Amino acid sequence: MLRPVIVAVPAAGLIAGFGVRLFGLGAWSGTVWAVATVPVLLVLIAEIVTSLRRGDVGLDIVAAISMAAALIFGEHLAAAVVALMYAGGQYLENFAERRARREMTALLARVPRTALRHRNGQLEEIDLDAVIPGDRLLVRQGDVVPVDGTVADGVAVLDQSALTGESLPVQHRSGDAVMSGTTNVGDAFDLAATRRAAESTYAGIVRLVAAAQQSRAPMSRLADQYALVFLAATLLLAGAAGLWTGDPIRAVAVLVVATPCPLILAVPVAIVSGLSRAAKQGILIKGGKALETLARIRALVIDKTGTLTHGQAKIVAINAAGVPEVDVLRLAASLDQASKHIIAQTIVAEARRRDLALSVPADVVETPGDGIEGTVEGRRVVVGGLQFVARRTAGDRFAALAGGWAPGTVAVAVAVDGRPAGVMIFADEIRAGTHALLRSLKQAGVERIVLATGDRRDVAAAVAADLPIDAVRSELTPDQKILVVLSERKNGPVMMIGDGVNDAPALAAADLGLAMGAKGAAASAEVADVVLLVDQLDRVLSALTIARRSRGIALQSVYAGLGASIAGMIAAALGYITPVQGALLQEVIDVAVILNALRALYDRRG
Repeated sequence: MLRPVIVAVPAAGLIAGFGVRLFGLGAWSGTVWAVATVPVLLVLIAEIVTSLRRGDVGLDIVAAISMAAALIFGEHLAAAVVALMYAGGQYLENFAERRARREMTALLARVPRTALRHRNGQLEEIDLDAVIPGDRLLVRQGDVVPVDGTVADGVAVLDQSALTGESLPVQHRSGDAVMSGTTNVGDAFDLAATRRAAESTYAGIVRLVAAAQQSRAPMSRLADQYALVFLAATLLLAGAAGLWTGDPIRAVAVLVVATPCPLILAVPVAIVSGLSRAAKQGILIKGGKALETLARIRALVIDKTGTLTHGQAKIVAINAAGVPEVDVLRLAASLDQASKHIIAQTIVAEARRRDLALSVPADVVETPGDGIEGTVEGRRVVVGGLQFVARRTAGDRFAALAGGWAPGTVAVAVAVDGRPAGVMIFADEIRAGTHALLRSLKQAGVERIVLATGDRRDVAAAVAADLPIDAVRSELTPDQKILVVLSERKNGPVMMIGDGVNDAPALAAADLGLAMGAKGAAASAEVADVVLLVDQLDRVLSALTIARRSRGIALQSVYAGLGASIAGMIAAALGYITPVQGALLQEVIDVAVILNALRALYDRRG
């Protein structure tokens, strides 16, 4: 609330000073301008004292000296203009930072405080911290999902754009997991809580965003060091101009041109703009240091399962033998409803995705690790490994049906009434667009890409065969992944991308760790410097592009602004610029620098 007032005082003073001149009271105009300057000068001195107590020495000192010198040497108009320009510049900087932080602040502002819980046939509103796993919550239309959970009843249509940048709502059916922080844009539905609020996805994101907003970029700290050099150079040039010419007004003009300085305005605005733009696309970069490091990445170490691939086996083919393909899947899925095995659940999910009508199995017998058998629609069905099913059939055609697939695939046999019915092939497929992404990363300056995985050598080699990968490291333990990361540092700053708990140590060891946070392990998201809130690997390229553009804009603003300021100071020292003209010139420079820094918020194509 104080800043608008501090801006209004010199603005009103300038108008009043020119007003009294119109009424023939020109002798009083200087006094009016001086009075309007004093409040700004006093506030500035108080801020300088506070900063010095913290050990911070900044260019605010130049602003204070220039105002005081202008008042002492009778340049009252210049003093008032400097006061207005300084206060206006600070207000403009704050406005720019608020605008730049808007996307990140929006994430914090959406935190729900309460939830509606079903209890004894009634609905009760409770504090969010009172929600425990197993609670059944009502999520109304327009509500933010309060905790992580599963859809207990109804169909959930959720807007995930605030977290992931996805523009279209996503539909979730009964039993589907949903993330906290998404918005219900469909009909009300019941949510079965699976985590407490403090342990949920959105709470973790809020903590990460808060930490990111508090961090400072190394470039900002470097700017502080340059600011000290600039401060010394400014005072030296102003003193030399005044002593050499014997005209103190030239010294005042030099000080005025240097107030404030684009060095301290451009960097924070550009960096925060980059962080906010990334957040809008579902990319959480944990502060300016991470953004700067990301901009300098030269080597990439990437995990396979859950990163290059989806991390979950899917049916990629059904080879039927005398039975329609759809019947192979329907009968197998009907039987697998009685199993908790991950492959069985995948078969059931695929059948439901195809809207197949499943029957209730009977006489079910499961052999853990091998397969399951039972009766479906009066027919004896067996589902499991090739050898397990072959031992229960009259003929063995399963090996032929399963042949020809790449390493890393899994074959599940199906027999009906003692005869081979077909083989389902499962594979953890490479994400669509991975080849183009890796090629684009190389074009963007990533010189070396290494695949590091705990999988078998043949599986890793098969995955990397058609990808622009420079080296493959397989059968790795978590500590061996760390060694891979450290060995790649000879090629420049290293980024590690992973999603599992076993990737967390390597993510922490890398110059920059990037976690697939949408479905990845919480441990990875905590130690990583960048978290993708959407399960799309192509956002890595977006993150790299945003980081490099933001850093480039910050440096561009600093160099251009400093160059213009130094040129103006030299012109002032030579007597070509008066104090009033210097104040106006510097304000033009400051506005241009801030507006240029805000370009980091937008896509250059937009």
